[in-house]
Amino acid sequence: MKFDILTIFPNIFGSYVSESILWRAQKKKLIKIRTHNLRDAAKDRHKTIDDKPYGGGPGMVMMVEPVYKTLKKIKKAKKSQVILLDPAGRQFSQKMAEKFSQLDQLIFICGRYEGVDARVNKFIDQKISIGPYVLSGGELPALTIVEAVTRLIPGVLGNKESLLEETFSNNSFKIQSRGRGTKFKINYEYPQYTRPEIFAYQEKGKKKKLSVPRILLSGNHQVIGEWRRKHRK
Repeated sequence: MKFDILTIFPNIFGSYVSESILWRAQKKKLIKIRTHNLRDAAKDRHKTIDDKPYGGGPGMVMMVEPVYKTLKKIKKAKKSQVILLDPAGRQFSQKMAEKFSQLDQLIFICGRYEGVDARVNKFIDQKISIGPYVLSGGELPALTIVEAVTRLIPGVLGNKESLLEETFSNNSFKIQSRGRGTKFKINYEYPQYTRPEIFAYQEKGKKKKLSVPRILLSGNHQVIGEWRRKHRK
């Protein structure tokens, strides 16, 4: 099983994947974990991978081009999926981990800042979240999924650990919530876009283009605000 992780912070992964279950699985050659620094695909000497959002707003948005270029360099297996870690995505579960463990390769895109240019959706299979909360980036969610999937690969776990896994999979446990707790609602982001205005790429030998929605280039903040409210995830 291959795990490819696209990130601007590859050093985050080093210590965690070099310990315990993930390290043993790599030594047995049951899995292979590779990180890909998105800055290596940047065009300028400053290794810029983000820019201001079209239509205005706080923060910076990760560009689609470095992500696309990095994806193109990764050799894909026949049974693979490209996943964007996103708080608005499908919530990760044990059943999902079981399905992923049947694949040959998982490719993760770890967002940062205000997210990734929405045109990246053209090049992914699905968006996944690990819970109804917001983190600074997709690195921890990627590690969570990598470990959950790795545990299900035959030969990774010992007998005692396998028994625990079977108990979990059979739902032989209950989680009880005590106390009132605090109710909250997350307002997920609207699609974000940054430069270039027109992103050109090739697909099966054909030249294609993905453009920023014209309304975000209008300068009319009232209209832009209405568009964003309508498209909020």
